[in-house]
Amino acid sequence: MESPKETIIPVNINEEMKKSFISYAMTVIVSRALPDVRDGLKPVHRRILYSMGELGVTPDKPFRKSARIVGDVLGKYHPHGDTAVYDAMVRLAQDFSIRNMLVEGHGNFGSVDGDSAAAMRYTEARLSRIAMEMLRDIDKDTVNFYPNFDETLMQPEVLPARFPNLLVNGSGGIAVGMATNIPPHNLGETIDATVALIDDPELSVDDLMEYLPGPDFPTGGIILGKDGIRQAYRTGRGKVLVRAKTDIEVMSSNRSRIVVTELPYQVNKARLVEKIAELIHEKRIEGISDLRDESDRSGMRVAIELKRDVNANVILNSLFKHTQMQDTFGIINLALVDGQPQVLNLKQILEYYLLHQQDVVTRRTRYDLNKARERAHILEGLLIALDNIDAVVALIRSSKDMVSARNGLMENFGLSQKQAQAILDMRLGRLTALEREKIEEEYNGLMALIQELESILSDHGKLMGIIRKELLEIRQKYADPRRTEITFAAGDIDWEDMIQEEDMVVTLTHFGYVKRVPMNTYRVQRRGGRGVAALSTREEDFVQNVFVTSTHSPIMFFTNKGRAFRIKCYEIPEAGRTARGTAIVNLLQLAGDEKVTAIIPVPKDEASSYLLLATRRGVVKKTHLSEFSNIRKGGIIAQVLREGDELIGVALTDGDRDVMLATRHGLAIRFNEKQVRPMGRISQGVRGIDLMDEDRVVSMALVEPGADVLTISEHGYGKRTLESEYKRQNRGGKGLLTMNRTEKTGDLVGLTMITDEEDIMLISYDGTIIRMGAEGISHLSRNTQGVRLMRVQGDSAVVSFERVAKSEEDGEEELTEAEAPAEETQTPED
Repeated sequence: MESPKETIIPVNINEEMKKSFISYAMTVIVSRALPDVRDGLKPVHRRILYSMGELGVTPDKPFRKSARIVGDVLGKYHPHGDTAVYDAMVRLAQDFSIRNMLVEGHGNFGSVDGDSAAAMRYTEARLSRIAMEMLRDIDKDTVNFYPNFDETLMQPEVLPARFPNLLVNGSGGIAVGMATNIPPHNLGETIDATVALIDDPELSVDDLMEYLPGPDFPTGGIILGKDGIRQAYRTGRGKVLVRAKTDIEVMSSNRSRIVVTELPYQVNKARLVEKIAELIHEKRIEGISDLRDESDRSGMRVAIELKRDVNANVILNSLFKHTQMQDTFGIINLALVDGQPQVLNLKQILEYYLLHQQDVVTRRTRYDLNKARERAHILEGLLIALDNIDAVVALIRSSKDMVSARNGLMENFGLSQKQAQAILDMRLGRLTALEREKIEEEYNGLMALIQELESILSDHGKLMGIIRKELLEIRQKYADPRRTEITFAAGDIDWEDMIQEEDMVVTLTHFGYVKRVPMNTYRVQRRGGRGVAALSTREEDFVQNVFVTSTHSPIMFFTNKGRAFRIKCYEIPEAGRTARGTAIVNLLQLAGDEKVTAIIPVPKDEASSYLLLATRRGVVKKTHLSEFSNIRKGGIIAQVLREGDELIGVALTDGDRDVMLATRHGLAIRFNEKQVRPMGRISQGVRGIDLMDEDRVVSMALVEPGADVLTISEHGYGKRTLESEYKRQNRGGKGLLTMNRTEKTGDLVGLTMITDEEDIMLISYDGTIIRMGAEGISHLSRNTQGVRLMRVQGDSAVVSFERVAKSEEDGEEELTEAEAPAEETQTPED
């Protein structure tokens, strides 16, 4: 049967679809996908926390089955499917998903490899301690409540949230036509920024960034640059480049491995390892010999072993480019403000949070005030009854029932109904004098409390002071160190403006570990002393090079393969005196069998300077320093070497200096560098000294007028000799004897120039370093053994030395007569 035409309402389908879709979209936005700016929670998370609080699943109680919790949330507040509720609860319990977990899980709650949690019937959960701060004071009328889906229960519109959860734990969600992606932050830093805004409401976003520098992801990682953070904090939208934390470990046989210990936020480790394996299989990345996931309960560790002589930095850069070891986190600070979605900057988020806290603390104070007034009112009635106890007792005994007794008390003593009822309910035991004192004490305390609560409600500054105090208490209880490192991208900042200029001792070990240590770390000792430990080395490692320079000075590194690199001193990580340092391969792109053999500072005036280079086979070359001004990150060729030769020394000159080459057999030659014409970088050089069989050049030094020639041997013997004893020769000669080499002295380590106003630092194989004044070293002729400068232990030997500026501190150790070394001089024939 057809319906009457009167019941058919013609509707424009375009208008109907538009109206219906808008209604659906607003429901998704408000009730599902976006967090509230006040507590940082979506409805499902808010209902889970509130329901768990009602169930009593608190940190001081045993765990409860997840299925029980999910069922309670479903039945009371969130009828949208058990999977939705359980997945939301699981995320609140994952330490790799949320910065400060709001749920404490017991059982399998998933992993960073993308494994899903076990079924809810197997896992257990309870609220975390910090989650109790989200619910604190909710029973004191601090927030509004509204009916649940069937209007049988009331649920909170928002939680009190006693810390800025929206920033601390972040949020992500896709609504209709909009999305939010707020990164997590460090709790301590977030509270510091909030407190700073309480102290000075006029602070700008840039001012707040002094307290809250950027996101702090639960998985750590490294944020490159602050531009994206600054843009997001200022406008509510920005992009942050996050990189995995890696380290390059040196292995044997000229091999190395890349170790990944932290990943960018929300990157699936298992998929990442699969992606790397896929790139290796497709030969898009070559040079990787093995890939292992060595992660365990102690932490993440993905080992990427490289083939022999492969540059680890090149492979690492390829991994950053082609995998999620470097990822972009797009920040969208979209949250609900009074039910409306808004994109907020950092200051607005904190301001809305503080407005919420003002409302929470005001309502809590008003609630406490009402309770205090009600109790005081009762106590006032009890005190009146105690003052008239005989009359009150007589009235009650003469009354026929409870109602007449209550009415009699109200009429005769001017009491309210509540006071009269309290008197009737009072036990006889409270009629004693001691109980009266307790009532009076409680009453006086309540009157003081009422006065305090009234002052809070009338004084905005006092109200904000309470918020400030409670935030700092939460910070003290729950704050932990930052996990995500924030580094400056190229061009973000001039590092020299942030680094104090001071003298540094730069050391490089045989196995390629470099560090810088403040110059004042090493104090002066007398010659013959045993020294102090310069660093703790790995087995069979030893210090090979020492150099003194300023933190702001550029440093050039020359390798045994004839390549040159250039970095600033402050780019070398500073370490303690006994620390091993950082592998040089983390700073320079070295080949597997390449080692740094010379390091020199670069002067400010590069145009008038030359570099004089010497090789192990006695070849020398002079090149303008300006040819090394633009050195690529991967280094450039400094000298072309013949097969089997190595670069052993580099010196800065002005083009008119005398140079000395010393060999391990104790010979030295002195010639003027004008005999070496300037050559380009891509050249081999000319002969500097004619070597005997099995002999080799061990060091090169520039002659300095007025300075002595200091020669040092492997077994710690040394001497000073007048430079006039070394006559100038033509380059290419065999040289003169510079030290009488014996079994006691060992081979020559090298020679250098030194004056009485300088110190000398000697380093042995075992990493021991000694510093002594040059004035304490004897003057002896060329053909002598020298005196003992350093006592070497066992099979150890002196391997390197460096002249340094005179220490301003005295700090010399007195030696006993038995410890004082005897000078041993011998004068054999040449």
